[in-house]
Amino acid sequence: MVARAIAKKLTTAWKQPVVVDNRAGAGTTIAARAVAQAPADGYTLFMTTSAHTISGHLYPGLSYDPVKDFAPITLVTKVPLVLVVNPDVPAKTLPDFITWLDKEGGKVNFASPGIGTAQHLSGELFKIATKSGITHVPYKGDAPALTDLMGGQVQMMLATATAVIPLIESGKLRALAVANSRRLTALPQVPTFAEAGMKDFEAATWFGLLAPAAIKPDLVQQIYKDVSKIVAEPEMQKRLEQLGGDVINSTPQAFAAFMVEENKNWGAAAKASGATLK
Repeated sequence: MVARAIAKKLTTAWKQPVVVDNRAGAGTTIAARAVAQAPADGYTLFMTTSAHTISGHLYPGLSYDPVKDFAPITLVTKVPLVLVVNPDVPAKTLPDFITWLDKEGGKVNFASPGIGTAQHLSGELFKIATKSGITHVPYKGDAPALTDLMGGQVQMMLATATAVIPLIESGKLRALAVANSRRLTALPQVPTFAEAGMKDFEAATWFGLLAPAAIKPDLVQQIYKDVSKIVAEPEMQKRLEQLGGDVINSTPQAFAAFMVEENKNWGAAAKASGATLK
């Protein structure tokens, strides 16, 4: 949704079509590989998430370097994760859910939009924190994961607020807690993990724009300026906040520094969870 909203505005600003090409699967590595190998002419850009800085810690055989093979353009927004469950789960609060997991955890599955995503790794950390036996079920993107969650094939998911706010509001999913330091404006009724009794559990994904590493610096600056103007529009900021995001709109330099820290932090999380891929 973030990529499409920006692409629509860029189509007007650049007076030529800006096409969103979804390359789902393998924790965003399929899309990342395609961009890393693309000409660095500014015609192929990569709107990605925190999974990009996780993948290098889970996929030892990557054909690209998640940091060195990409040029940061701008970090658009950060979106906290929300613990959501199928409405048939007999728990209305996080403490009740953890109690239920003590009895049923070995039968409970948690969904993610792919191995190596923030949703996956955060689910593994939740498993450690609750000492439960929940099992990860990866999907190729949010849509199929949420479809099965609503259908009851899986019981829980740590999902981006962006993906689940409409489903929470319609009653198709139940939100138990937000993995953030404060409640979300878009979900004021949902407590934080800390408020619900589980301290120090925070997790967020983010949406940022990258390009192949060899792109010229002046082209990076031009794309950044054009995208930044769009993100700074009150209409766009309101839209991102409604989707559960905190608007960042960073410079290329700030985004580069942020990615270095993200790479370090998610690396530590991957090590703690024991999650690996071959």
